Amino acid sequence: MPSKDSTSRDFTSYYLQQSTKEFAEDLDKIRNADDFKGDAVAMLVKSLQQGTSLFPAADQKRVLDARESGGREEKR
Repeated sequence: MPSKDSTSRDFTSYYLQQSTKEFAEDLDKIRNADDFKGDAVAMLVKSLQQGTSLFPAADQKRVLDARESGGREEKR
């Protein structure tokens, strides 16, 4: 059974992947803005990561479990 830390880490990774897919067009606009500086990348990533705090640990585990079982179904 995964630890709470590994569940949180895995969920954060998954959440960031999904967020960047969902907001790809908006993120490109921000990234290409004249006033976007290199140090803003870290702030943008941190802002996206903070979204994971909206999900309780049980929900994070549920999402990861559903993703795993969905992945197995697709491979059949």
